[in-house]
Amino acid sequence: MKSSEVKKYKLVPSELPAALQAKCPRCRRGDMFTTPMYGFKLQKMNDHCPHCGVKFEREPGYFYVAMFVSYGMNVIEMLIAGMLTYLITGNVTDPLLYVMVIFPVVFILSPFNYRFSRVILLYWLTPGLNYNPEMSRDKTE
Repeated sequence: MKSSEVKKYKLVPSELPAALQAKCPRCRRGDMFTTPMYGFKLQKMNDHCPHCGVKFEREPGYFYVAMFVSYGMNVIEMLIAGMLTYLITGNVTDPLLYVMVIFPVVFILSPFNYRFSRVILLYWLTPGLNYNPEMSRDKTE
C-alpha cells in the first residue's frame, strides 16, 4: 500500500469517533447535520450524505423510531439526575426539588438526544447500512 493511500484511509475515523462527530455511517466522511447541536438555529439534518450520497431517511417516517431511542435516553438521564440529586441533598420527601432538577436537565439535553438518537438509529439499529471503505475515498481518485 502506498503512503498516499495510507494517508487517505487515516483521515476516515473509526466507528465510535465518526458517530460522536455525527458523520455518515456509510462513508464516515460526510456530515449528517448542517447546523451545530447547540445554537440559535434549529438542527437541520441533510437528506443525503454530501460525500457519498446515501439517503439518510430510508423510508417515509423512518425517524419515528428515533423517538423511542430518545425516550430511552431521556429515562436514563432522568434517573441519573434523580439519583445525583438524592446523593447530593439526601432529601427524599420534597418532590418539587426533583422536578426542579430533572426538567431543566431534560430541557438542556434535548438537542443532544435529538441528534444522537438519529445517529444511534443509523449506526447500530439500521440493517444493511454499514461502513464501506470504497465510499470513503475522494471522488477525484
